[in-house]
Parts: sequence; C-alpha cells; structure tokens
Amino acid sequence: MRDDIILSLRDVKTYFPVESSREKLYVRALDGVSLDVRRGEVLGLVGESGSGKSTLAYTVMGINRLTAGSIRLDGVSLDQPYQRRPQALKRQLQIVFQDPASALNPNQTIHQILSLPLKLFRKDLRGDQLTREVVRLLEMVQLPPSFMYKAPGSIGGGERQMVCIARAMACAPAFLILDEPTSALDVSIQAKVINMLMRFRREREMTYLFITHDLSLMRNIADRIVILYLGKVCEVADTLTFFTNPLHPYTQMLLSAIPVVSEEEEALRPQRVESVGEIPSPVHIPTGCSFHLRCPFKQEICTQIDPVEREVEPGHIVRCHLCDGSAATAEQ
Repeated sequence: MRDDIILSLRDVKTYFPVESSREKLYVRALDGVSLDVRRGEVLGLVGESGSGKSTLAYTVMGINRLTAGSIRLDGVSLDQPYQRRPQALKRQLQIVFQDPASALNPNQTIHQILSLPLKLFRKDLRGDQLTREVVRLLEMVQLPPSFMYKAPGSIGGGERQMVCIARAMACAPAFLILDEPTSALDVSIQAKVINMLMRFRREREMTYLFITHDLSLMRNIADRIVILYLGKVCEVADTLTFFTNPLHPYTQMLLSAIPVVSEEEEALRPQRVESVGEIPSPVHIPTGCSFHLRCPFKQEICTQIDPVEREVEPGHIVRCHLCDGSAATAEQ
C-alpha cells in the first residue's frame, strides 16, 4: 500500500439476503468496488439513491458485514465488524451521519453525548477536566458552553449536526466519513457546516470521504470524484476533469441534470443526456452493463458483457464499453 493512500478498498462486496423470497436471492448493494483515498484529500462519492453510497460508508465503518473483498486503513485490515476492531482503529476512523436527529440519543444531555468518546479514547480525563474538554468541543463547532445541559430535542437541526461533528472530532480522527451531512439542513446552515469542515481539514490535515448527491457542492470542495451506480464504480476523475471531460453516459446524465442560473454555467455542462428511467432492482441487476437500460448510446455488447474499469488517462478511470473501444469493435 502506497504511503499516500490512507484507505484502500479492493473488490468490496456487500450482499444482503432477501429473507421473504423462496429463492436464495441477495441485494447486491456493493458489487466489486475498488478505490483508493489519498491522505489529506476530499474524495467525493456521488450517485442516485440506491447506488450504494451509504452502504459503502457503513461497510467501511464495520456496521455492515463485508461479504467479500478487503478494506485497509493505513495498511491495517478493516475486514472485521466494528465491535471486534482495535480501539486504535476505531479512534482513527469516524463518521457523521445524514440525520442528526436519529444519530443522537434523545435521553442524554449534550454533555453525556460528548463525554462518551472522551471516556473511551481519553481515559486520563476526569471530572472538571472532562467538562472543560466538552466545552472546548462545543466552542470548536461554534456552540456556547451552555448547550452541554441541553437535550438534542431542545436544539435545532443544524445545532444537532454540529454536536455530531463535535462528537466525531472528540477522538482526533485522521479519517472522517461524511454521509450527506448537510442534506437535512437549511441552506444557510449548510454553508456554515461546510466551511467548518473545510477549516478542520486544513488545520488538522484530515482526510474526508464525502458522500452526497449534490454535484454542485462537489465542484467546490472535492479533490476527486467517484461515481457509483448499482453498487459499482462508473467513473473516477479529479474534479476539473470530471466537470470538463465526463466520459461515462451516467456521469453525463448526472451533470446534465444540475440546475444552472447563468449562460456561463450552461456552457460548462456536457452535451444534454436526458435522465430517463429508474435504477433497476439490486436484486435483479440486468445482464451486461447495469446501466444499459437507461443509456441512450448502448450497443449490443452493452446488453451482454459487463465492462471493466479502464484508465483512459492518468487518474481518469471509466467502466464503459464506449470508452474502451469494445462497442466500436463489436459493430464492425
């Protein structure tokens, strides 16, 4: 594992059995995902609902059981469930969930919520020292010390998400998974949360896996972007290349759907690719390329053979027959 790679996934599969079915069927939520996250970068993970974004986050965290493949953080295996991981690994890797209301215990005060990770990972803190550290965490996310006496239900959604971020930062992690951390918040609060996260990244040299469906947000904060569709990687590219030279038809479809308010933004969009259809069931994934039912450019080979990932230029990876010459060859 290269020194600049902090998280590495190789052929990761996460399947869930369909218990109500008479047949032995599985939801193939992740179906062979391989990707690397570089130390200190913001890697954006993008896709429609049902693409496998959150499943990937929960699998890396050990919440979902890994069906096959391998996950390594700084060269150390993360293949085991969360409960069986060493404390040092738990401390290094933290997550901020999408819905802060369900992520916080409504029966605890903010002081109790923030104290728990401190007691687990900083056993030297006791009494007044522990309280001072709770105050420091609150001030770090721009909340007043008096909030420690409140319950999650008595504060706003944006403030709850700030508490979630403070809890994740309590053990000084090196890697933070952000599972759509702003999607449930007002626009003004979204900007505050994003600015805070970017400040933490600069000051603490942190690495983020930022999961979202908002490509406009990724344009401003991500170093590289990964597109998922039905549990598989479609395209990986640095942010500039992603927006100026998208190659996969699904990527082009997503970019075509971004709302624009000026002629300059319209000029940056790729050729119009109409968004049609819905993501097929992950239980019955179509043969060939999983996107071919929605692709306006599909060829015969696309309905029969699943394409493989190919590096079309340094750092730009695409999984599409149209980009590896297979479709053109098949047509001749």
